[in-house]
Amino acid sequence: MSQHLNLKLAPIALFTYNRPRHTRETIEALLLNDLASESDLIIFSDAAKNDAAINGVNETRQYLKTITGFRSVQIIERESNYGLGNNIIDGVSKVIGEFERIIVLEDDLLTSPYFLRFMNEGLNKYEYIDDVISVHGYVYPIKGELPENFFLIHTDSLGWGTWKRAWNIFNPNGQEILDQIEQKNLSKEFNFNSSYNFIKMLKKQINGENNSWAIRWYGSAFLENKLSLFPQKSLVFHNGGDNTGTNCVYDSWLDVNLSEKEIPVLENLPLEENKKVRYLYECFFNTVKIPLTIKIKNKLIRLWR
Repeated sequence: MSQHLNLKLAPIALFTYNRPRHTRETIEALLLNDLASESDLIIFSDAAKNDAAINGVNETRQYLKTITGFRSVQIIERESNYGLGNNIIDGVSKVIGEFERIIVLEDDLLTSPYFLRFMNEGLNKYEYIDDVISVHGYVYPIKGELPENFFLIHTDSLGWGTWKRAWNIFNPNGQEILDQIEQKNLSKEFNFNSSYNFIKMLKKQINGENNSWAIRWYGSAFLENKLSLFPQKSLVFHNGGDNTGTNCVYDSWLDVNLSEKEIPVLENLPLEENKKVRYLYECFFNTVKIPLTIKIKNKLIRLWR
């Protein structure tokens, strides 16, 4: 329980692999949050999937053992390679089974000093509101003025939190999710009025071309018509757009300026999706469709690496 806010604080689950520099930067930013010293940090360190990753994994694990500044630090070193998707699904399930709530970060996310405050306020306020499935710290660099808080029928993967009662609806079977979306003729809506092809991402997961837990989390929430809470300005910066991550894609369009002030969770926010914000999201997605030349360039970079 936070001495400052009288809040029940969620444990922070951090998922790492073989990027010691990124991991260090994530921790250093997180420690600037005023609630860090009162928060439990649980780190899931995935094992190397090949010889090329061994040194990075070992260096990361050496650094993890030096981390201080949190209420407690627990390190779970995987003995075999889970892969990002399975590592997160298993880790979230374990933490949430014990603590009932969770804040989730990956090793390439830099947080605002106000991230933990917003996340914990949101997790406390909506803990027993069944319509709300998650709280998020990242907001796309939308053009247009956003309200101080808003709800969307959408989930994101860049710094988020949820509860056990919400995670219970997660369906790891992408094919079942796709079948339901298509049977209900919801593909266009799932794709934000055809502005971004989330269906294609889901089909790639089904075909084994990616192991995205995030697209299955979004699909599970979408089919249940669940709301997610977002702040006006991003409290998370994605620091992994340098082709060093497991799922390397061109993502400089994710770059944002972090909020330099606290964003409080509002008391009387209408429990419904903000249609104006949804439209702004559609406009944003329509502007960031990646040109073919950039796709080819990034594929060549990945092949070279």
